[in-house]
Order: sequence, then structure tokens, then C-alpha cells
Amino acid sequence: MVVEPHSRVGSGDELPAGPSSLGRTAAWLSKQVERALADVDLSLPQYRILGMLAEGASMPSALAERLAVRRPTVTAVVDGLVARGLVERSPADDDRRSVTHTLTAKGKRLLAKADAAADARLVAIARSLDDAESTGRALEGLDLWRSALRAHFLAQLSGSSR
Repeated sequence: MVVEPHSRVGSGDELPAGPSSLGRTAAWLSKQVERALADVDLSLPQYRILGMLAEGASMPSALAERLAVRRPTVTAVVDGLVARGLVERSPADDDRRSVTHTLTAKGKRLLAKADAAADARLVAIARSLDDAESTGRALEGLDLWRSALRAHFLAQLSGSSR
């Protein structure tokens, strides 16, 4: 058990310190999003793919690169999304051997429900803080991380095109 710096062992007022690294905190947040997604019958990998496809159609290789997984992994997840009518496969315009994935109207509706469920869970957790200012800062922190991830991804894209 990790003890807060100023508490005494055995005093009865020890509290777990919680995650001691940013990585573990991110993993805890990820688990909370996963729990919210269970309410809309989506896995975290499915949610990530739907979210990427919401930004535009994509080929399996591009999805795999953005997700940092192998192409067969993407194919397996997309197969399930196609079977549920959430994603549509179509031949690529420039190469009939390749396919492009796009969100269906049903996929867009489910993604909106998933976004709302995940957002509601994270807001509820943030509201557990002592005051509205802290809650706002926690949620602003998530927005800042979204911006950092977007900037990182764009920097990687521009670096790989040289």
C-alpha cells in the first residue's frame, strides 16, 4: 500500500495515493471510457476506429498506422463493425485491389452515443473533485491532451512525408 507523505502508517487515515505515473493515470482513464462504451456495446478498439473514420474514409493500412497496430488487427476489428452495419467497405478509387472504409449512418449514430456516454462518465468523474474550478481544469486538461495528440500525429505525418 502506498501511503500519502504526511500520513502515519497505522493511524487509520492512510489513503491510496492512486496512480503515481501519467501512464497509469491514462490507463485508468482508458478503463473508465471502456466502461462507458460497454453501455453502447462497443469495445475501445472499435470506438477508436469509428472515431478515426468519422474524420474521413480510410484504408486499412492508414488505420493500422494511426492505431499503431498491425493491419490484420485492424481487419479483425473492422470485420465486426462491417457485420454490424456500422462501417462500409468499398473498392478504392485508384486501386480496385484495395478497399476503403467509411462510416455508415448507423455507425455515425452509434459513435455519437458512444461519445456522449464516454463524455458523461469523464465529466461525472471530474465532478468528484472538490470544486467547480478543479473540475473545469481536469476537463480542460483532457482537451489539452487532445490538442497535443493531434499535433503529435500531424508532426509524424509531416516527418514521414519527407
